[in-house]
Amino acid sequence: MADEIAFSINHELINHWYPKAYDTEYGGYISSFDAAFNPTENQDKMIVSQARHLWTLSKMMERSPETDHYKKGARLGYTFIRDDFWDKENGGFHTLLSREGEVKSSGIGAKTAYGNAFGIYGLAAYYKVTSDPEVLELAKKAFYWLEENSYDPEYGGYFQSLSMDGSSLVRDSSTASTSTIGYKDQNSSIHLLEAFTELYTVWKDPLLKQRTTELLAIIRDTIVQKEGYLQLFLQPDWTPVSFREEGRASIEKHHSIDHVSYGHDVETAYLMMEASHVLGLVDDYATWGIGKKMVDHSLQFGWDDSVGGFYDGGYYFAGESTPEVIKDTKNWWAQAEGLNTLLIMADLYPDDANAYYEKFKLQWNYIQEYLIDHKYGEWYAGGLDKQPELKNAQKGHIWKTAYHNFRSMNNCEQKLRDPSHLSLTINRSGINH
Repeated sequence: MADEIAFSINHELINHWYPKAYDTEYGGYISSFDAAFNPTENQDKMIVSQARHLWTLSKMMERSPETDHYKKGARLGYTFIRDDFWDKENGGFHTLLSREGEVKSSGIGAKTAYGNAFGIYGLAAYYKVTSDPEVLELAKKAFYWLEENSYDPEYGGYFQSLSMDGSSLVRDSSTASTSTIGYKDQNSSIHLLEAFTELYTVWKDPLLKQRTTELLAIIRDTIVQKEGYLQLFLQPDWTPVSFREEGRASIEKHHSIDHVSYGHDVETAYLMMEASHVLGLVDDYATWGIGKKMVDHSLQFGWDDSVGGFYDGGYYFAGESTPEVIKDTKNWWAQAEGLNTLLIMADLYPDDANAYYEKFKLQWNYIQEYLIDHKYGEWYAGGLDKQPELKNAQKGHIWKTAYHNFRSMNNCEQKLRDPSHLSLTINRSGINH
């Protein structure tokens, strides 16, 4: 299985992106590719995807240090992020640029905590393989910019939506109910945790450790609901934003704000355990237990037992004790995250009734049959068992890079070859405490 995964990484994923995605004319990375992996016309660049490319190439430098073009490609991305995405007047990373470098993100929500988190994430990984102090300094600047502008000293956590000067945006009577302005949310929280964890591996700063520890606790103890799923959006004081009592029409209208996202749940289980491990939290039964609860909840209510795959959405309707599947499609990133987390669960709980390893194998088979394009490369945007039309859809765009699927397969291959890879320090006799 490790050989299969390694082949897929090298010959069905990474080789299609790089060096083809290197934008040697304008800097950074070309964003958009069609179904046959040819560049398309719209080549706007987003900090999230540009930083994910930088992170991926940094990890490929670790994986294949003899391949020179990964080093050149990573440097290309770093200099573009440094020179074009960093706002030299106000600080922070811009969200969206044209291919030529013109700022396209302005007005309401011009900057985001989520985007700046990924800037930090890519820079931290790049610093790890280069030891270039300039790279670490930019990562530190981004961290302190978030600390000054996005961090909430009253209730903890970070505000997602920020103005160009960095001030956080608040809701008022004119804010539409479908807008997320002024809310806190799980997605920026989990990726800030991810970014801070990556940064802490190379910068043992006390404030960074404090904020990473705080985020882990907020996600685990507050954003995760008692049933075992993430609340998507929350008020500044962490009160959940829910439309459960307003009926199906309102629930459907506000789907993007309020539903059960099984992909985020299995991803967060991994990110929490990774953070706990990097922070050096020994015998962290609270984090392991909540992570397991989230995975078990996703397997019970959001998993396709017949062929594998995690569904995109569920909902706890009023008066119901179990969630209903309201979106049975299977997007690519959720399947990638599920693969990685299932193997971790199989390692931590080998005798569990959920049979995580058998589900891991079924998930890999599902990915090979319904997600990987064995002809043109990369993964389809969603499983073809549910959305066969995606066979002709774009393979890459500003929200779709090799980050989710590469990270998952890279982790899985290494763990399959060496079970101690990324393993946690665990007292197995106490694992269920």
